[in-house]
Amino acid sequence: MLAAKDLGIPTVAFVYSWDNVPKAMQVVETDYYCVWSEHMKQEVLQYYPFVDAHQVFVTGTPQFEPHYDERLRVSRAEFFKTYNLDVNKKYICYSGDDETTSPLDQYYLEDLAHAVRNLNKEGYNLGIIYRKCPVDFTNRYDAVINANKDIIEVLDPIWKQVGSQWNQVLPAKEDFKMLHNVCEHSEFVTNVCSSTVFDFVAHNKSCIYYNYEQPQLKKGIRDIGQNYKYVHFRSMPSDKAAIFCTDKKNLQDLVKQILDGKLSNVEAGKKWCEIIVGKTPTLASENIWKSINSILNKK
Repeated sequence: MLAAKDLGIPTVAFVYSWDNVPKAMQVVETDYYCVWSEHMKQEVLQYYPFVDAHQVFVTGTPQFEPHYDERLRVSRAEFFKTYNLDVNKKYICYSGDDETTSPLDQYYLEDLAHAVRNLNKEGYNLGIIYRKCPVDFTNRYDAVINANKDIIEVLDPIWKQVGSQWNQVLPAKEDFKMLHNVCEHSEFVTNVCSSTVFDFVAHNKSCIYYNYEQPQLKKGIRDIGQNYKYVHFRSMPSDKAAIFCTDKKNLQDLVKQILDGKLSNVEAGKKWCEIIVGKTPTLASENIWKSINSILNKK
């Protein structure tokens, strides 16, 4: 980038994640910035006052484009056959988190497994699709998965390591199709404060956010509750934009209500998605190219 500046070549940065701007994640100063939405543009201008409005292009993010690509969708029967899932079961997706954000994440998976087991005794026929965080290389979930092999199916994301840093692990093209169909053929998703809420509302599916601490929490382990106090969560249009589970005793009932069609965050979640992702989620790649072309024509 420094070489480009020395040569008079314009430089552009794309904001990687929905929480990067308010967390002061800027590590380089460029001539232009591509951001997800008008909301993110205002964040850039607020937190980085040396950036002028004309330097910021609102493009959307390619991250969510695959969810709107009907060519990626396969039938439930084909998807279940590909990944050896039980066609008679309804699956709940557990989306794993990185160790920093949720150091006791495996115990939330265990709580969901207990809830599913109890509901199956009531006559439901449920399973869990566990999709790990692509940048989590720990084995901390293994004991829970091994103890619940009859209900937990592991579908690892198809990402490729292109460098040594956490942001140098990138999705392969095959993962776009996998994630599209995980969202489409799961009943809903549960996780700790992940942007997967937006992946799933694109498929009209709900999201449970865990917002209670585990008994294994002790000094030196980061609590998860602080995650929801970060500035980027203030963008929620209401507290209905996700379904917050604030007590593990309530988890089973929340799962049951969603399955029975009595509880959903989809309507408010879509409003939140529009705030964060923007109004044209299918046009992000095209908008980025247009922005680059506009920059080149300014030379």
